[in-house]
Amino acid sequence: MLHEPAAKNGNEVESPYKTRLGAWMFLIYAVVYGGFVAINVIKPVLMETLVVFGLNLAVVYGFGLIIFALVLALIYNHKCLVHEKEHVRANVAGDASANSTGEDS
Repeated sequence: MLHEPAAKNGNEVESPYKTRLGAWMFLIYAVVYGGFVAINVIKPVLMETLVVFGLNLAVVYGFGLIIFALVLALIYNHKCLVHEKEHVRANVAGDASANSTGEDS
């Protein structure tokens, strides 16, 4: 039995866009996470402060980091999907105009 990917993997044109977007999102997350680490290093007593519903800053910030990571993942997925659709739409429009002028692809 031959095991191959279900779809052919070609050269992905969107890869530089995805890499750049992912790097920026990583930097944004790293800054927010760095704030968490900085508070713990500089003034750890601050993490004991009750913030909301009887939860301290450490718990709220920690859950905030998790939720923020999920939101960033959803934004990344959406932006990449939109970018891919625009690329496909541009290629289809380009192919249609090339075919209407009689050019062969």
